[in-house]
Amino acid sequence: MTRRVALATLVVADYDAAIAWYTGALGFRLLEDTWLGDGKRWVVVAPQDDAGVALLLALASGEAQAARVGDQTGGRVAFFLHTDDFARDHAAMRARGVEFLEAPRREPYGTVAVFADLYGNRWDLLERAR
Repeated sequence: MTRRVALATLVVADYDAAIAWYTGALGFRLLEDTWLGDGKRWVVVAPQDDAGVALLLALASGEAQAARVGDQTGGRVAFFLHTDDFARDHAAMRARGVEFLEAPRREPYGTVAVFADLYGNRWDLLERAR
């Protein structure tokens, strides 16, 4: 039996703004954008086609979900973007306007810096230690 985590849901306020930010600022690919009716779409983005795990951008529905946009984990880092070249990706992301919340730092597990997405969700850009 083969099993894997394939998607993680990210609640967003606007599909098109989220697509633009993830594909523009982070350089992700839009893997799917399918109309479901009633204002809903199935929108999937990922760093690359074979990333293993992709993000399902889900439009907030109702007050409870709207309140979670940008704070899905209570202020903790929610997502981890691994890279094979921290310096390259850090510089490229900064040039595209990504807001880093701290300077890069070296930890026993690798080089890391926290950044915020367009809604304020916290991410780690992380190059694992070899």
